[in-house]
Amino acid sequence: MGWRSSVIPHRGTLSLALCLVSLLPLAVACKGGYSFTGASIDYEKTKTIQIDNFPIRSAYVWSPMQSIFQNKLTDVFAQQTHLRQVKKNGDLVLAGEITGFDQYNKGISSDGYSSQVQLKMTVNVRFTNNANHDEDFERQFSATSEYDSSLQLTSVQEDLVTEMVKDITDQIFNSTVANW
Repeated sequence: MGWRSSVIPHRGTLSLALCLVSLLPLAVACKGGYSFTGASIDYEKTKTIQIDNFPIRSAYVWSPMQSIFQNKLTDVFAQQTHLRQVKKNGDLVLAGEITGFDQYNKGISSDGYSSQVQLKMTVNVRFTNNANHDEDFERQFSATSEYDSSLQLTSVQEDLVTEMVKDITDQIFNSTVANW
């Protein structure tokens, strides 16, 4: 009996296989617009992206934040699209600035002191789609991260900024080319 179960596929496995095979022609027929990365780009009209530098314009400044953000934003579009990155005249253009980097007391302990601190990063983005100006926008994207107030910000800052940058760049990607 054991040999039969290893030779004859389970009914659910067979159904799944048939379902996937039946969807294959549909996936092949959908030529350019969608990918498994979430980007919905018409590569016939849109071939390039220009990502300008995003300077820090916030009152509080941690200088590595700008390069961490810039590198991650560039990487997200390089890894998840087939767009060629250009210095000027891009079909898509991302410009903006880091406008906020603030910390707030989040939780209060029984002794009346802060127990949790929230760090917030805000980026203003101007997006231009030169193939379809109806999609142009200017919008602010924010992310927060929390840390225990017994820690020094300098000891956790890089990890927190990296986490917030990932969140913000994902938001920007989804708002610009994923059309979610």
